[in-house]
Amino acid sequence: MKQLLRKMYIDNKRVILRCDFNVPMVGTNITDESKIIKSLETINYLLSKNCKIIILSHLGRVKTEEDKKKYSLLPIKNTLERLLNQEIKFASDILSEETKNIALNLQSKEILLLENTRFLDVPNKLESSLNEEVAKYIASFGEVFVFDAFAVAHRNHTTVVGIPKYIPSCLGFLAEKEINMLNKIVMNPARPFTVIMGGAKVDDKLKIISSLLPKCDHLLVSGGIANSFLSALGLNVGASLKTDNPEIIKELKKLMLSYKEKFAFPLDAVVTTTYSDTPSIKNINKIDTNDVIKDIGTKTVNKYTQIIKESSTIFMNGTMGIYEEKEFANGTILILNALKEKKENVVIGGGDAVGATNTLGFKNEFPNISSGGGATLDYIANGTLPGIDGIEEEDEIEVLDL
Repeated sequence: MKQLLRKMYIDNKRVILRCDFNVPMVGTNITDESKIIKSLETINYLLSKNCKIIILSHLGRVKTEEDKKKYSLLPIKNTLERLLNQEIKFASDILSEETKNIALNLQSKEILLLENTRFLDVPNKLESSLNEEVAKYIASFGEVFVFDAFAVAHRNHTTVVGIPKYIPSCLGFLAEKEINMLNKIVMNPARPFTVIMGGAKVDDKLKIISSLLPKCDHLLVSGGIANSFLSALGLNVGASLKTDNPEIIKELKKLMLSYKEKFAFPLDAVVTTTYSDTPSIKNINKIDTNDVIKDIGTKTVNKYTQIIKESSTIFMNGTMGIYEEKEFANGTILILNALKEKKENVVIGGGDAVGATNTLGFKNEFPNISSGGGATLDYIANGTLPGIDGIEEEDEIEVLDL
């Protein structure tokens, strides 16, 4: 069992805390503080133990020097100061000697927030390449590493996997809860176990689908993923998004042949055309060359809803249609309404599924919403993640503490 923060002696220690503050922003304004608020349990616990806290997080995709202007963690600092009602130190250069000196001279209950870890990737990819020298250097800032950023646990990054190689490590409260939730509901599910898989590109999720099919009883597909399977079956999906990769199509056919009793495909769809935005509903075998599938239709909603009613555990990743557009959100809304009846046994994971849940008014309806996108999918498929593997086992830490 991985070492947990609540079982570890950390009083008065310098703690490096890896958080996930990858929040949505418009300019410098944070539009959703949920991730920051969820981290407060771990932060407040460390403060209660008189720790000196050095916080690391990423934000956005940082590929160029120009990106750095958009993705500074300064707005995160300001939000944390308000939420914690205390001043927070900030270091703009993670690798400078000045930053290290600030970290080493922190007093009890002081917090130092380091700048966006992905700034390290410009220009030398010091974060994403798992640079051991950088990991060792940052590790020297602290005495204990607390990992509380489940959403990046699938990344072999310096501040995820590298740092815990050099100092004792444990899982924070948020990461612990996430893993326990997935283990209880999805890794050992009550059956029937149903997976709802939507999304634009089947190519991106083929590995996950292949891993989930042996584990689930039903796979309900939608969006570009459904289109690709239907096209592989020889059905016309018109001008809708689908894969054209012959190797992927070959693999889709193999999966459908091997697990044909598990698949549930759309029976009908809400479509527009390449020359008109007026929506209409068509049976899935009546799609024309100029049709573009935007949502599932009534027959599909009824079919999927019945499967959900008969299921004991459901994992939803993706949406039924282009939910951001009001006229194509109905399928997703109706499926989420059906899932509400099973909400204690429903896990919602992945950016689009979580985004739809929040946007369409279901934010407080589901207790098991995973913070991870790719991390959640990889954990369900593989039962482990690099960021979790990197945390030491409980017995190992106990020996170190003695």
